[in-house]
Amino acid sequence: MTGSASVLAPLRARYASWLSLPEDRVADTSDEDPATVRAMQLVMRIERQDPPRRTDVLEAAAAAAVAVCLDPRSRPGGEWHDEVAAWVTGRIRKVARRARGAHWAAAQDVPGLTVTVGTAQVRALVPGLVSAVPKVISRLQISGTELPADDPEPPQPGDGPVLWINPEVPMTVGKAAAQVGHGSMLLASALGPRRLAEWAATGFRCVVRTPSVEHWRQLLPGDDPAGAWERRRVLAVRDAGYTEIAPGTITVLAVDPGGRSG
Repeated sequence: MTGSASVLAPLRARYASWLSLPEDRVADTSDEDPATVRAMQLVMRIERQDPPRRTDVLEAAAAAAVAVCLDPRSRPGGEWHDEVAAWVTGRIRKVARRARGAHWAAAQDVPGLTVTVGTAQVRALVPGLVSAVPKVISRLQISGTELPADDPEPPQPGDGPVLWINPEVPMTVGKAAAQVGHGSMLLASALGPRRLAEWAATGFRCVVRTPSVEHWRQLLPGDDPAGAWERRRVLAVRDAGYTEIAPGTITVLAVDPGGRSG
């Protein structure tokens, strides 16, 4: 696990400085060559009949994203390492797409991992150049996908990490899937080896919930993101503002209720 976790070290190293950037700097892509843009594709299985629950989709997306990063093939020398490392050291973009039927089956042939949670299946693909996305993936729809909100029970003791979604910022299911994927990766980058191994043993299962506005505001790390992790085991995902919402918006708070087990 230690070897695969090392690929996320750059993400953890820049966390505090990134969260404190002025909003007008977050989405600056003026120095970026479009030919070098990299992203992880998240493929959500959403059939016309019996679509999955929104919460299940988000929990599957969160687990799948971090599972690809911490797969043995993402370790130094592994077949996925160079692609994952190049992506993590740059801007952490994700693109959520929907698939059904034969298109979903075809997506299983593209390198990555599929996670099933409840009624949902999500496949996180090995990140790569946006300009080189395989045709079986690029043809899948990005926008216009929505699932109704459901009413899951509150997190229970022993459920594992909790990803709280900002209750004040509406997001499509695709946008929210990308954000909880950011949250699970950030959390994995911060956990110690023992705690990370415990989480890996569960298949990186996460609980995704939307808190009350009051609870959300109590959890926010404020102007001390590093201290919030040390004191309260809270990490914040700050969006770059590429799609849907304003740059600098905190979209997800990742909380590890499992304590300080190293």
